[in-house]
Amino acid sequence: MWLSFYNQHAVGDTLLLTSGELSRDLIASESKGNVTRIFNKETNETVSYNVFEISSTFTPNGTGPVQLTDEEVEQLNQLIKDAGFEDTLTFDYSPKFVVGHVKECVPHEDSDHLNVTQTEVDNGEVLQIVCGASNIKAGQKVVVAKPGAVMPDGMIIWPGELRGVASNGMICSAKELQVENPTGKKGILVLDATTETGKPFFQHG
Repeated sequence: MWLSFYNQHAVGDTLLLTSGELSRDLIASESKGNVTRIFNKETNETVSYNVFEISSTFTPNGTGPVQLTDEEVEQLNQLIKDAGFEDTLTFDYSPKFVVGHVKECVPHEDSDHLNVTQTEVDNGEVLQIVCGASNIKAGQKVVVAKPGAVMPDGMIIWPGELRGVASNGMICSAKELQVENPTGKKGILVLDATTETGKPFFQHG
């Protein structure tokens, strides 16, 4: 799953593409023409591309996270291929902020404040998400940032681990979502119990 970003004013005419995180000590890169590939030097796995002078091929629509059209994705993959790289990039534009239903919530075995949840996000799909909010409990309807979500502050949600336990997403507070909290209480944003599981939280997804 790849994400695309474009900000001509701040970065220049460069399309930034990423598929995950990588620690600095593992970063390596190679450039061919207007394309730079960033990869894990131990595994050779590609994690990012920078495509310079992208507007000579197409101009991304928007600033920040941008959604590419099917035609633009095809053109992008051709640019990468023509530069001599082998990756084929695919993008998932399904909603990343959705209503979740906390089906199970148990204490993390190696923490005095974390809980491990099993949270349904749509059509029976359940994500294991570690949550540190004091008000989390089973039965709640909550807002889930799924892997690939870009938070309002620019942080990207990737699958990871917290204290050795896999966590695939984030259960969000109103502050993290930059929305009003009708309850005024700290912790995660708890929605009305009748809210439909899997429904996009933001109209744009």
